[in-house]
Amino acid sequence: MKIQQGFSLVRIWVYVFFGTLLFLVTWIWTYQIDSTLGISAFANGWILFGILVFLSLFSARKRLPFLPLASSSRWFLLHVVCGFLALFLFWLHIGGMWSKGFYGQVITILFYITSISGVVGLFIEKVYPRQLTRSGVEVIYERIPMEIAEIREEVESLILKCTEETGSSTLAEHYLETLRRYFQRPRFFINNIFGSHLPQHWVRQQCMILERFLNEKEREYLDKVYALAEKKRKIDFHYTLQTLLKTWLLVHIPLAGAVMAMVIWHLILIMVFFV
Repeated sequence: MKIQQGFSLVRIWVYVFFGTLLFLVTWIWTYQIDSTLGISAFANGWILFGILVFLSLFSARKRLPFLPLASSSRWFLLHVVCGFLALFLFWLHIGGMWSKGFYGQVITILFYITSISGVVGLFIEKVYPRQLTRSGVEVIYERIPMEIAEIREEVESLILKCTEETGSSTLAEHYLETLRRYFQRPRFFINNIFGSHLPQHWVRQQCMILERFLNEKEREYLDKVYALAEKKRKIDFHYTLQTLLKTWLLVHIPLAGAVMAMVIWHLILIMVFFV
């Protein structure tokens, strides 16, 4: 597991390396233009605009998978590399890490937020699918509420049967006080984002606390409840990671569209008033 996670991080750093390499090549080229023609900002601005247009085409490519335009994996690789390159070119274009003027600052903020969402998305797309595969459970995202409801019904049926057979309400009382809330809906969303072991420890602890107060027959039912709690924990893990996989683009794409709109307006102003 650690080897596979390390491999994912290596691939991410490969993207960073190629992005940095392209930035250095572009920086040298624009520096040479500046030395000879004195139009460095104008030149790298057009290069930046062209890269932003190419980045925008990735979304269109995903909607048209039947076109012979190379594989999606290659497009994704180019999108990542050009994304890093666009950030570096943006710094080169504004002459630092922060722009002057209200309009430039708005573009800068949007550009940074979009870049951060893209880096987060890169991590999500490259790491989370492998973690889902290693979880040992396969579940369709749309069926998760139904899966949790079925587990909850099975747990409550076991507890009711345990109470009837043993005449003890210890397991039922613990369920009502603690476990019922756990089985109602997905839990530990934030912990699952960062791969924390807290959910697993919490489930185990709840059963260990109760085990010493139960007789042998009740412990058999507790073991079954624990197995279902573990299954539900893994479904919660799927819910968290699949939610992020499905929703991060809903943040990244609108932000990228806002950046592109403001860049086009900036280009129009430059062409009208300064050219």
